[in-house]
Amino acid sequence: MKIKYLLPILASTGFIFATYTVISGSQPMPVAAAVVEPASAPFKAFIAGSGIIEAQSQNITVGTPLSGIASSVTVKVGDKVKAGQPLFYLDDREAKSAMAVKRADLAKAQAEVNVALANVNESQALSRLAEAVSDKRAISAEELLKRRNTVLVTKAQLDSAKAAVRQAEAGIADIQTTLDRMVVRAPVDGEVLQVNLRPGEFAQAGGLGTDLLILGNLEQLHIRVDIDENDAWRFDKNTKAVAYLRGNRDFKFDLQIAYVEPFVVPKKSLTGDSTERVDTRVLQALYRFDRKQSSVYVGQQMDVFIEAPEFATAHRAGNLTHTGG
Repeated sequence: MKIKYLLPILASTGFIFATYTVISGSQPMPVAAAVVEPASAPFKAFIAGSGIIEAQSQNITVGTPLSGIASSVTVKVGDKVKAGQPLFYLDDREAKSAMAVKRADLAKAQAEVNVALANVNESQALSRLAEAVSDKRAISAEELLKRRNTVLVTKAQLDSAKAAVRQAEAGIADIQTTLDRMVVRAPVDGEVLQVNLRPGEFAQAGGLGTDLLILGNLEQLHIRVDIDENDAWRFDKNTKAVAYLRGNRDFKFDLQIAYVEPFVVPKKSLTGDSTERVDTRVLQALYRFDRKQSSVYVGQQMDVFIEAPEFATAHRAGNLTHTGG
């Protein structure tokens, strides 16, 4: 009798549990509260943009004009360098061997010049002796002509030897240029921001996926702000602009315009948001700010708000109303 009632009870319990599981699983996930409240614009009318911090000189990606094995790297991250200071050296043993060969060629060419000069002096002396004979019967016209031609030939040989010297000197200068190019130097005064090369690694010339070394002048930092092309007509470089540190909106930076790049470029994805439009074009404005207010770093993103004239907003709204009518 108990078994008769047990099976329906178990079936009812399973049905109720399944119904509960389905209903509870279909409930929307609660939205997590923001860890940090986002920054808000201090202006009534404004243009919002994402800004990234860069060096005053821009972030200089230092490459190598020649490919080769790095024999030594003389700087590390954070080092301050002067323009012309060596950053890293490439293995130059092959070039130095070629230099030794070129110097030997130069020594040989200089010796040949001395030989050719001696031949010229000898031929000129013999020619003068022949010309000085008063009795023309003592020497034939053919011999006299031969000695004159010998002088011309030896002079041509001397010119050829001198040309060989110049060629050897040019070869040495060419190898010296190669040796100079194998020492990669700082193009400007600045600070080393990143080093991705170590002794023994191969330094590839040309475009790379990973930069060998990044250098920048950090005496003054800039913020590169992307202004959407739809807002470019509202942008006025003479209006106020502020930036907020991401992660802490209490850090506010007053910005001063440095310059505007008057060339609209495709937007680069900075946020990584899958909904971000990558086909948008942006106008880039660079602002300077006082870095002493807080610790900020090159490559860090900031939220930037640029004051927009209110009449521009009203004018745009009027145009939209007129178009709709």
